[in-house]
Amino acid sequence: MTRSAEGSDSKAVLERRLGLFDSVMMMVGIVIGSGIFLTTGIMAQSIPSAGLLLLAWAVGGVLTLTGALTFAELGAAMPHAGGQYVYLREAYGHLAGFLFGWILFLVAMGGSIAAMAAGFAEYVGHFFPAVSSANSVFLTVTTTQLVAVGVIVMLSAVNYVGVAFGKAVQNLFTVVKIGAIVGFIVLGLTIGTTGTIDLTVNPTGQSLSALLISGEVKDPQRNLPRALVLGTVIITVLYLLMNYVYLLAMPAREMAGVVRIAERAATALHGPTAAGFISAAVIVSTFGALNGAIFAGPRVYFAMARDRAFFRKVAEVHPRFRTPAFAILLQAIWAGLLTLSGTYEQLFTYVVFVTLLFWVAAIGAVFVLRRKAPDLPRPYRTWGYPVVPMVFIVASVTILVNTLFARPVESLAGLGITALGVPVYYYWHRRGGASRRTEESPDATE
Repeated sequence: MTRSAEGSDSKAVLERRLGLFDSVMMMVGIVIGSGIFLTTGIMAQSIPSAGLLLLAWAVGGVLTLTGALTFAELGAAMPHAGGQYVYLREAYGHLAGFLFGWILFLVAMGGSIAAMAAGFAEYVGHFFPAVSSANSVFLTVTTTQLVAVGVIVMLSAVNYVGVAFGKAVQNLFTVVKIGAIVGFIVLGLTIGTTGTIDLTVNPTGQSLSALLISGEVKDPQRNLPRALVLGTVIITVLYLLMNYVYLLAMPAREMAGVVRIAERAATALHGPTAAGFISAAVIVSTFGALNGAIFAGPRVYFAMARDRAFFRKVAEVHPRFRTPAFAILLQAIWAGLLTLSGTYEQLFTYVVFVTLLFWVAAIGAVFVLRRKAPDLPRPYRTWGYPVVPMVFIVASVTILVNTLFARPVESLAGLGITALGVPVYYYWHRRGGASRRTEESPDATE
């Protein structure tokens, strides 16, 4: 292994330090953020039926599993830094990979980090009232925004100084997060003041989407498929049980429009003092998800820079810490600016459609690469192929069509932001030349 040299020609690599447990904790920690504590009440507005609410979460879990089983083949065959960027690039070419990275950096990851940090700060305000969006520090900058930027900087610094530190934080907070959720579930099922669940089916429209993310792992041909499947099963079971407890606390019709559904359910089950426990659980959960996102994003920008489709310095590996240090720094700056500007929410609504489109394309890469690269070593092959990936694609395309008709302005705006990346790509291509992946400079893992 060589040490990092100046410039984009560095052959330094990122070390594989994530075992199976680390990989599962990374996936679970990223996916379980604040959503499970907030979204059921919003879903209940369009699905006022306990049976269909549980069914919706179950279907979401099944779709996520089909995606995980498919991504496992791609990850095991191409275990390089960059994940989905690499799969899109190899299946459809450099432009497709770049546009995914463009959207990821500009909005999807930067906006997600900003949003999670803002949510973290809001719940910190439950314990420290001075942290409030109503308290301005300078012009329009509030104490909530300062805390949000502070946590982004802190976790970026943790991931900057080494994978060992980043994974230690991730493992600790994910274990605590799972413990808090399990505690909420067990107490709700045993000693809470519960009612009965009306499972009468009341059909109504719904839309679900699945989001998967993977990191660099040791022995990826074996551990990556296991991590994806195991992580998906854990997430699905926890989500179903959490929603079952919500429904024990109150009927679906009373949930409609309740944003802090976990807080309301905890109060109904255990009294008003439980609100503090839920706020603490959301803080822990969001902190872990934020750390995972800060860890994962720079690996994509790093892979883009190795292809000479981004700033050369982003391709460097820190000679001591063995991390994509500049990529982490660049992401922290951009996410911090989005947090201070408060524009991330609007931007994020614009790319939801495009983000799902990229996931469909990535799943479709399994079909493309089996035809395009039949000799590519595949230590793991998708179980149930071709039915399993097709289930994900058909369901996701249905959601895409529904979204396009339901929210045409946002969907078209997302496509427009994506299209802006085309001239940017050709600028980088002309400036540095999009290089093909070679044995000397793969995607930075060893």
